[in-house]
Amino acid sequence: MVQKCYLCHGPDESSRKANLRLDTYEGATALLKDGGKAIDPGHAASSLLVERIYHKDPDMVMPTPESNLRLTEREMALLEKWIDQGAKYDPHWAFLPPVATPELAGFNGNTIDYFINKELEREKLPAAPKASRESLLRRAAFLLTGLPPTQEEQAAFLAATNDDAYPKMVDAYLASPRFGERWARHWMDIARYAETRGHEFDYTIQGAWRYRDYLVRAFNQDIPYDQLLKEQLAGDLLPEPRKGPGNQNESIVGTVFLTMTEGTHSPVDIRKDEADRIDNMIDVTGKAFLGLTISCARCHDHKFDPISAKDYYSFYGVMEGTRFAHHAVNQEAKKAALDRLVQVQDSIRQWALVQLKQQPAYSEIIPAKTNTDPVAGEEGTLVLGDFSRADLDGWKSDGQAFGQSTTLGDPVFSAAKKWIGIREGMASSRKIAVGLYGALRSPDFIVSTNFIQVEAAGRQSSIRIVIDNFQLIQQPIYGNLEQQVSSTDFTPYLFDVSAWKGHKAYIEVLPGTYENHVFIQRPDSYVDLRYAIAFNTTKTVPEKNRRIVQELNKRIKSQLGSTPNARLSQLLDEELALRAQVKDSIQFIYGVTDGFGKNSPVFVRGNHLDLSKEPATRQFLPAVSKTNVRLDVPGSGRLELANAILEKNNPLAARVMVNRIWHYLFGKGIVETVDNFGLQGKLPTHPALLDHLALEFQKNGYSIKYMVRKIMLSETFQRAVKPEAAAREKDPSNTWLSHFPLLRLEGEAIRDALLAVSGRLDTTMYGPPVLQHITSFMNGRGKPAQSGPLDGAGRRSIYLEVRRNFLDPMLSSFDRPLPFTSFGKRDVTNVPSQSLILLNDPFVVQEAARLQARMQKAMPGSAAEKIQWLYTTCFARAATTDEVEKGTAFVNQLTTTYKRTSVSGNAVALAWKDYIHSLFNLKEFIYLN
Repeated sequence: MVQKCYLCHGPDESSRKANLRLDTYEGATALLKDGGKAIDPGHAASSLLVERIYHKDPDMVMPTPESNLRLTEREMALLEKWIDQGAKYDPHWAFLPPVATPELAGFNGNTIDYFINKELEREKLPAAPKASRESLLRRAAFLLTGLPPTQEEQAAFLAATNDDAYPKMVDAYLASPRFGERWARHWMDIARYAETRGHEFDYTIQGAWRYRDYLVRAFNQDIPYDQLLKEQLAGDLLPEPRKGPGNQNESIVGTVFLTMTEGTHSPVDIRKDEADRIDNMIDVTGKAFLGLTISCARCHDHKFDPISAKDYYSFYGVMEGTRFAHHAVNQEAKKAALDRLVQVQDSIRQWALVQLKQQPAYSEIIPAKTNTDPVAGEEGTLVLGDFSRADLDGWKSDGQAFGQSTTLGDPVFSAAKKWIGIREGMASSRKIAVGLYGALRSPDFIVSTNFIQVEAAGRQSSIRIVIDNFQLIQQPIYGNLEQQVSSTDFTPYLFDVSAWKGHKAYIEVLPGTYENHVFIQRPDSYVDLRYAIAFNTTKTVPEKNRRIVQELNKRIKSQLGSTPNARLSQLLDEELALRAQVKDSIQFIYGVTDGFGKNSPVFVRGNHLDLSKEPATRQFLPAVSKTNVRLDVPGSGRLELANAILEKNNPLAARVMVNRIWHYLFGKGIVETVDNFGLQGKLPTHPALLDHLALEFQKNGYSIKYMVRKIMLSETFQRAVKPEAAAREKDPSNTWLSHFPLLRLEGEAIRDALLAVSGRLDTTMYGPPVLQHITSFMNGRGKPAQSGPLDGAGRRSIYLEVRRNFLDPMLSSFDRPLPFTSFGKRDVTNVPSQSLILLNDPFVVQEAARLQARMQKAMPGSAAEKIQWLYTTCFARAATTDEVEKGTAFVNQLTTTYKRTSVSGNAVALAWKDYIHSLFNLKEFIYLN
């Protein structure tokens, strides 16, 4: 019914025909306008649905002939039988909470085997025997680390006779730093990881590789999945962020997950561009954490799942209230010195306040105000920001530079430590110290005037008018929305925004500049800001408080200024020393920060120019959570969304993740459609097992390593690949897992294996990517000026640059997904280009030559000894007698041929290189058996 009826009679009201709804019991059994019921429970003969599906008249039969959704005889019989049995409607399995299995209480073995073996018994399928130790070692090595086992690991494992040799081997691989590199790459498919924006010019995503390193560390440290989920949706909002290397804020790096969208550099329709970016964020969030295709409700209610367009725009409001932002990676590492500096400055300020409180003019400038709406000034001027008072006028300070107040009243001392005045009110990125990163952003406003003017001073800084959250500001369309501040005297910076009337906007002020969309902050960059106003033809500038400060400064110089006491002198010295300590290294990631809470209207039929009158209140999906979790908080609601996804009664979060883990180990999830648990997705083959693993996952603190270990220690995982004859015949697709599936390695594992066996592998972890090797066939706009080395400098594939417009040919041929949307399940194709790459790619040929040189050094003995050494190196097993004989004959024949043709080079070495190249082309090299 989902596949063939819901398109016209499902949840989507806009496309529903005859006002008949078949996705709910109430709708399907309601009395129809012309009498009768579509479904009369217990009475198929009187059900109009049965009449219509069997109807011979093409104008009456359902589904209609033009829909191409004709029911089979079996399907019609099933519907008839189901109605006669009472037409029971159960909620979709994925929206029901996981159910524990009571009979497991007395089961002593691995609980996974209980569920798998129970189904094998029911289906009368014999289980395959346990795999050989060689197969288990290679299987574990590749699935856990993405690399073949070394000869030392083989010798140690095969020599061990104790019962715990296998669990110890699994534990060793789980503890290996290579584990994080392997499993981070899985998540990078889901996060549509790339280091460039794509579209026309393929601009760099600043600091994207830090997110990759964040994932590697997280999987190696077994950071609980619930923590990872929160960090990737709201790492900037966590009250206690997790610390990383150098005490840096690790949690905030997770927010790069949301920014990995494609970047259009000059969209003509900027509102649609924003809608497309937000749609991508919603789509990836829904698939990654909930296994739901929420984006299918962008233009109408979901055709199949109970997700309405209003639900979609609830999520839209959350993402629309989120702003893209740079974050300095090491600010948290300086926190102790920074906190002390703020304390010292507060003490100095308090000393000055005591002196000033007796001055009548002082009381006029102290009261603070908070305002998030533009204030109408004189002569039609709209005041968007006035920093002459103590507060930031409702603007948001992100990072450390601007602090949480203006400079109003901050005391000023001469080089001789004599108090000479106070600072006027302004927002300043050097309020605490020059060299700190921070951004100051206004509340959202609707552009209603021709001009915006910002009065500012500074060095190497920027003022940007951000329209509809669009960041790639440049010519030809958007270049006038960004100006560099390069004057130490206050200067009015004028922006013509007449073309953007009616658009949403905010002002962003930064102590740095953009070069090709890469943000750069120099050690002496700073910006001071007095005001921001909007006007049409005339303007009035806020001036009052500045005049009062000037008057107070005259009195300080004439009456109050003096050389400070010993305590104050000590504080001034400490302030000077601390300012030098807190300067940032000025390295950035491109993540997100919170804007201001916003409930979005529904876009009628997905049209961003046709908006509903009433907004969709931000809330979690009613179909998933029965507690009506509200997300309409003053901020974006991302943290509340993360908490709602992780609510104990949410049936999806744990199920989706354990299913992904199962998929990565068996090549197919318990739910095969790993990104879609909705009604269009496949049903779980072992639903009770999936529930059990989800509950176990939660019970064990969302530990990914715990779940991986549990699965790998099961008998099910340790079975041989070759099925018993009866199982092959009855279950050719291995649905019931009578044997281990035959798995092909991913492109990254194949490439890394070539490096590993050749001895070229460089196991250096982390850092900027190795540049993509550009072949003569890779052309187009945005082509990088510099090519990386053919072998990627020997680094693992995870550390190679991922350029959206110039993807690695080998990895793409072996099915690495395009990094534009979420892919929880890679395609596994078998196409000619894969064979051609293994035969002809210069990289593969080069690694064959390297392995030949390595072999000659490690094994200078007989041909038979060399072949045995190569087989253990490449396949983690001994060569058979037949393989040794054929291999020796092959090498001898090639040697003779090369000598006869007088080929340049050592004929014997060339023959062995070709033999090794032939081993790389065996299916066994790229498959796990």
